[in-house]
Amino acid sequence: MHDLLDPAKNPVTYAIPFFLLSIALELAALKWLDHDDRFNGATGYLGRDARTSLLMGLGSIVTLTLLKVMGFFGYLWLYDHVAPFHVDTGAWWYWPAVLVALDFFYYWQHRFVHRVNVGWAAHQAHHSSEYMNFATALRQKWNPWWELAFWVPLPLLGFPPWTLYVAFGFNLIYQFFVHTETIDRLPRPIELVFNTPSHHRVHHGSDPEYLDKNYAGILIVWDRMFGSFVQERQRPRYGLTKPVGTYNLIKLQYGDYAQIFRNVRGATRWRDRMGYLFGPPGWEPRPVIGVRGAPAPNEPAL
Repeated sequence: MHDLLDPAKNPVTYAIPFFLLSIALELAALKWLDHDDRFNGATGYLGRDARTSLLMGLGSIVTLTLLKVMGFFGYLWLYDHVAPFHVDTGAWWYWPAVLVALDFFYYWQHRFVHRVNVGWAAHQAHHSSEYMNFATALRQKWNPWWELAFWVPLPLLGFPPWTLYVAFGFNLIYQFFVHTETIDRLPRPIELVFNTPSHHRVHHGSDPEYLDKNYAGILIVWDRMFGSFVQERQRPRYGLTKPVGTYNLIKLQYGDYAQIFRNVRGATRWRDRMGYLFGPPGWEPRPVIGVRGAPAPNEPAL
């Protein structure tokens, strides 16, 4: 546990100076190289928006630490008592294997939080910015609890829990660098295999053809395999389909949870309560139609 919580053992700690340097370089590029066709129409930076993203990133450090503590003992128990074998961390192929395995389950976790309302209530904070830049990459959710469930197969497959957190750190570092408009498409072999700025711009788009696409963390091959890939065709419109119109951190992080609570409390049928929780984002119950086509009185709760 000491090593798990030690910042010196977390790869993200060493990446922070590079994050800040990248933001500075991106700002300089947008200012001094905006004559380049690649930057035409780029969203750039807005001070209040970038400040909000940075504060959300600082807050996520606390919640990610809590996530580590909550998950570690459960994963360790599964690894020690349930896993049929233990993978040798000294093998030359171990770290590529754990990075790919974690990225695979990250894909499904990411797909879940986009498709299920209680997951989206947490994840939408990351998509709330209408700007696409390196600061937006730090606009992290404070409610990453669903990730715990999706990582359960990894200790069961024999991966030591401490290595999962190291691999996830590298996964986060990689994803930082795909949040930019200053990089156009990369060489085709890279675009075929890896998540790139072009692919991730699609993911942050609120255009109908871009919604719920390109969930990849590091490898875009998962999206290509499971039918969620879309090529960038035009510059996306970033943000949520219903803009939040606020920089209030509490509303950004917990506003959707409050709305779910109000909807569930006001529902009169269990099927509607479950729909508000586990239906897709924006789910609404179908109106109850009477025998002559008019709305019928509320049915008794199931």
